[in-house]
Amino acid sequence: MELPVELVEALDRACAGVPQRQLAASVERLIARYRDPRPAASPILASTADVTAYAAYRMPATWAAVRSALERFADRAPGFRPGTMLDIGGGTGAALWAAADLFPSLAEVTILDQVEEALRLGHELAAGATTAAMRSAAWRRTSFAAREPFGAADLVTISYVLSELSAADQADLVARSAEGADVVAIIEPGTPDGHRRILAARDILIEAELTVVAPCPHQHVCPLAEGTDWCHFSTRINRTSLHRRLKGGELGHEDEKFCYVIASRTAHAPAPGRILRHPVKRKGLVTLQVCTADDGMRQALVSKRHGAAYRGARDVAWGDAWPISPRAADRPPAPEGIDQSKHR
Repeated sequence: MELPVELVEALDRACAGVPQRQLAASVERLIARYRDPRPAASPILASTADVTAYAAYRMPATWAAVRSALERFADRAPGFRPGTMLDIGGGTGAALWAAADLFPSLAEVTILDQVEEALRLGHELAAGATTAAMRSAAWRRTSFAAREPFGAADLVTISYVLSELSAADQADLVARSAEGADVVAIIEPGTPDGHRRILAARDILIEAELTVVAPCPHQHVCPLAEGTDWCHFSTRINRTSLHRRLKGGELGHEDEKFCYVIASRTAHAPAPGRILRHPVKRKGLVTLQVCTADDGMRQALVSKRHGAAYRGARDVAWGDAWPISPRAADRPPAPEGIDQSKHR
């Protein structure tokens, strides 16, 4: 994925006024804090340098994760045309940039956050955007502890926020987000802790009578809820020169691993199955680990003799729907003599 050129240029301008050494020091501190699984006792972004450093080193990966998750949802809901969006804990606006890139129908956007400086920078970054909804977005400071109603929106996003809250506050925030939403999208880091938070949020969304559309192909208990494995995905983002300098990285890209759940009040058909690992592609055979609606986590083996299904399997990636067609009749048959039983 390539970060939007407008955002790259806006980040460069924002960082130009902060000494490089100060930005690098803030990046190191923020990386250490985000690796700490304990809830934050106070807002993690504590200064202008922190907010600018966060935007420069985290916005690209957050944008890519949110963009990837929303795109998976859009694949299952091609008629979804949100006019209003509420971004809870949106900070500097990564989710706004991702949603505006994918949904040109957006007309009215509100970003809520606890950190005034993050909102100020987010507004500054979006002020020069081509998209009118981004330029006119409302950036509002709030306290999640106040537990006030969020209001209605076609699309509600909550990205990389829950880890900063206690379990009780997480549950309350998710429940309130679902009250007036048509679609709720929640994205967390692709770690075991992130997966546990997503599972808890998923339960709350289902209890609020929303239907999980992505990534899950069902509303049942997650087959990875127990044990050492966890459901997560990955997206690759090309690094800008600023990004490489701040992170001290030599590679021209980085892979962002994330967990997510997106649920809707409007009926959209979930994927018949979801690929949960990188496909293993050998000559004449593709091996897929798939979460299915009926059989939980299972291994699907697609050989060359399956024709169209095999050609499709050669092109799929981690996180894609499987089978490619939602019709049950298109599900590839199990190769003779090969076990496709549940994989735990």
